Amino acid sequence: MQIGPYLLKNNLIVAPMAGVTDRPFRMLCKRLGAGMAVSEMVASNSLLYGSEKTRRRANHEGEADPISVQIVGADPKMLAQAARYNVDHGAQIIDINMGCPAKKICNVMAGSALMQNEKLVAEILQTVVAAVDVPITLKIRTGWDKSNRNAANIARIAEDSGIQALAIHGRTRACAYTGDAEYDTIRAVKAAVNIPIIANGDITSPEKAKFVLENTGVDAVMIGRAAQGRPWIFREISHFLATGTYLQAPQVAEIQQILISHVHELYQFYGEQSGLRVARKHISWYTKGLVGSAHFRHHMNQLESITEQLQAVNDFFERQVQAGESLQYVEGLAA
Repeated sequence: MQIGPYLLKNNLIVAPMAGVTDRPFRMLCKRLGAGMAVSEMVASNSLLYGSEKTRRRANHEGEADPISVQIVGADPKMLAQAARYNVDHGAQIIDINMGCPAKKICNVMAGSALMQNEKLVAEILQTVVAAVDVPITLKIRTGWDKSNRNAANIARIAEDSGIQALAIHGRTRACAYTGDAEYDTIRAVKAAVNIPIIANGDITSPEKAKFVLENTGVDAVMIGRAAQGRPWIFREISHFLATGTYLQAPQVAEIQQILISHVHELYQFYGEQSGLRVARKHISWYTKGLVGSAHFRHHMNQLESITEQLQAVNDFFERQVQAGESLQYVEGLAA
């Protein structure tokens, strides 16, 4: 799949997830098979540019190309300014968020709330495309609610505005993350335009990725929640699409190595105290479904030093190895 001048190594993309797709997670997913990873959203409010959080999100040191940064907001000029800021700090692709269903985003008429105002959508897209000399992509939902599915209209506006790829989460804003993804709607969007379309929603296994690609005709799939604690899902899907066979599930020893490396990168990226707290949720995801994991997570979340946290993780996995445990997965969840 190609976006502007960037030819991706495959058509598997990490979805932008607030509080998850930071630089360490994006780099890890790329190492484990993702063709591209989109950053967590960056607010367009220029007053935030001086914050530590914004500076950290603009740090792409060591990240493999292409570097895609998602921006969110409702004001065309501010979004254009945010696009320029991020391009100046290394972004090679700018993604515009019109898919987030969170109330705090929609209450300021940003994210998926923008799908209610197609005129403003066009103004935003045209303004941002004109502001920077890099590809602009867009993330949307199927519509505002089930009575107002206008994804195909938005897709045509995007294509006319110069958007170079469109990702669509197969639910309306009102559905949030409930119910099943609407692959029929995604298929209709793909048929409506000529730009690359990326399907997102409920893609939790190699079989599901193949099904979505074949039944919607999309150019790529985007995976979010199923990669939490399971970043190797990208190599599993890639192998299945290429060969029709399943890659052997990772052994506990490999998962331990991936997790330890990941948390060390979090400590380095955030600093020890913030890194400790960020690492907790990732450790919880990695260990979900393993024997004794509920008790372990409760204990681990009380620890206040990285030395204690690392020791707890290593002790937990040593018990798994001694017990001869291995991870098995069903539909993206540890069994």
